[in-house]
Amino acid sequence: MDEPDPVILPIEDSLDLHAFTPRDVASVVEEYLEQAAARGFTEVRLIHGKGRGVQRAIVQSILTGHPRVLRFFDAPGERGGWGATVAVLRRDVSPCRREGAASGP
Repeated sequence: MDEPDPVILPIEDSLDLHAFTPRDVASVVEEYLEQAAARGFTEVRLIHGKGRGVQRAIVQSILTGHPRVLRFFDAPGERGGWGATVAVLRRDVSPCRREGAASGP
């Protein structure tokens, strides 16, 4: 069976993950972080919803130790509360430094 064509999403300062299945979230978030950093974003919001916390756990496990991520936290109430995670991105990480954690902000 043929693979469906990839969905092209505009890169903005937030990404709503509701449309993605849990098995796709990791690859979507990884690619989104790369593209957001390449476009100069220093902060992004990943909207995973509140639900049972499955998407939130997946997102935050990806962000933990990710070389592009300086820190992350639950979004403030007006930006989704614990239904979204804000990630602050490093400015100085090149794609070739993806192995292991990057040093310094």
